Amino acid sequence: MPRGQPQIDVTFDIDANGILNVSAIEKSTGKENKITITNDKGRLSQDEIERMVAEAEKYKAEDDANKNRIESKNGLENYCYSLKSSISSDEVKDKIPEDDKKALEDAIEVK
Repeated sequence: MPRGQPQIDVTFDIDANGILNVSAIEKSTGKENKITITNDKGRLSQDEIERMVAEAEKYKAEDDANKNRIESKNGLENYCYSLKSSISSDEVKDKIPEDDKKALEDAIEVK
């Protein structure tokens, strides 16, 4: 290579998040320079992320209460179905008076 002509090695690296890292080294002097280029278009800002986390924490108790209510309702429906099946089974239906059986069926009927 002619004297006075710079020899520069340039390295490009793109990570999994789409961030471009560029580095350049001038071989004769060893001088190095780096730059990182990010594409923030369409990405959430740190403020937006913090706001979303705060909202999630704010509604966590409400979400937990809804989850517990739904699980309780499902448990009750399963119990009612099981009870209805039990009072209709051959081994139980003859042992329960008809008026008690009717009262149980009316009580567990899902409306």
